[in-house]
Amino acid sequence: MSTTRVATLADLKPLAGKPLGTSSWIEVPQERISTFADATDDHQWIHVDPERARAESPFGGPIAHGYLTLALIIPMWAEVLAVDSVTMAVNYGLNKVRFTSPVPAGGRVRLNAALKKVEDLPKGGVQLTVDGKIELEGAERPAVVAEPVYRFFE
Repeated sequence: MSTTRVATLADLKPLAGKPLGTSSWIEVPQERISTFADATDDHQWIHVDPERARAESPFGGPIAHGYLTLALIIPMWAEVLAVDSVTMAVNYGLNKVRFTSPVPAGGRVRLNAALKKVEDLPKGGVQLTVDGKIELEGAERPAVVAEPVYRFFE
C-alpha cells in the first residue's frame, strides 16, 4: 500500500497528472458476493450459485458483480489519498466505468490511482478527477477502469 498525504487542498494542484498510490488488497469472498446480491436483488446464478457457475459459466466459477467491485473503490480510495484539512468529502460521480475482467469469488483487488485533474469549486473546495484502475491480483488486465470524481471541502 502507498498513500499520498497532503496538508491542504492547495497542496493537491501540483499532484495533477501524477500517480497517487495503490491501496492494499481486498479479498472478495463468496459470502461478500452473496451479501451484495441480497442488498441489490441481483441473484443471477453466475454470482450466487457456485456449483452451476463452475459447471456452466465461461468463468469457471462464481464471479463478483461488477458494481460490487466498483463499490470497493470507496475503502480503497481512502487508503490512496489523505488530505489533513478536509472536513467533508463527497463522491460526485463517475465520468466513465468499464468492467474489463471478472473478479472470481475469492479473488483479491486493489486500487491503483492517479490524479487526473484538480478544479476549484465556485463556493470553495475542489473537484478531483481520478484515473482509477481496480487491479485483480494475478491478472494482466484490471477488473475495472474508472474515472471517479470527488469533491473535497475544508
